[in-house]
Amino acid sequence: MTFLVRPEPLPHPRLRAVLRWALAVIYIAFGVVHLRSAPGFLAIMPAWVPYPLEVVLITGVCEILGGLGLLIPRLRWISGVMLALYAICVYPANLHHAFGQVDVGSLPSSWWYHGPRLAFQPVFVWWALFAGGVIDWPLRRTPA
Repeated sequence: MTFLVRPEPLPHPRLRAVLRWALAVIYIAFGVVHLRSAPGFLAIMPAWVPYPLEVVLITGVCEILGGLGLLIPRLRWISGVMLALYAICVYPANLHHAFGQVDVGSLPSSWWYHGPRLAFQPVFVWWALFAGGVIDWPLRRTPA
């Protein structure tokens, strides 16, 4: 399965490694929280999502597996792609939480929380792709 591993060396290996480990820790931790506190996340699920409890549990498993996959060289590329897609797929729940004025006791309800959270989601998409070795942007080396 050669599509799982990028053939040429990646630029910025130290930066990429630090970002990869940080993102892996974040996703694994969030995954554990999703599994341990799944009912608490039901309020932010849009009404059109079927089987919301199961979806929250599946997202927790996806976060843990994606985070672990970033740490396994053969799975790093595909994990980066899947975590980027995951960050896109959960965005509707973030929007619903922000604009639906959904009160979740453990999470802040102000725009000081929602604004940065919504704005940071594209960064999570980029971060997963960069840490997974899928993209080099904006740090690509250009020939002199």
